[in-house]
Amino acid sequence: MSVNVVIELPDDTFSVLNTNADVLAREIRIAAAVKWYEIGLISQAKAAELAGLSRTAFIEALSRFSVSPFQETPEELEQEFARG
Repeated sequence: MSVNVVIELPDDTFSVLNTNADVLAREIRIAAAVKWYEIGLISQAKAAELAGLSRTAFIEALSRFSVSPFQETPEELEQEFARG
């Protein structure tokens, strides 16, 4: 099942961003998925699904938005390695 969401944008949005509605809708999905992943709201797998991307393509999108593919902090990773 899928749900459609309607977002109203100013008339000049497409010309300012030099894009069309389909491309903008895709970019909004990716941006939302990246942000929700970044703040720990959803998993990487769920974010990739939401973005409509493969896991590999989603990781590439994370890079484009300067977001780490790792949700653990450096301290958490250090503790994990110390236990392991």
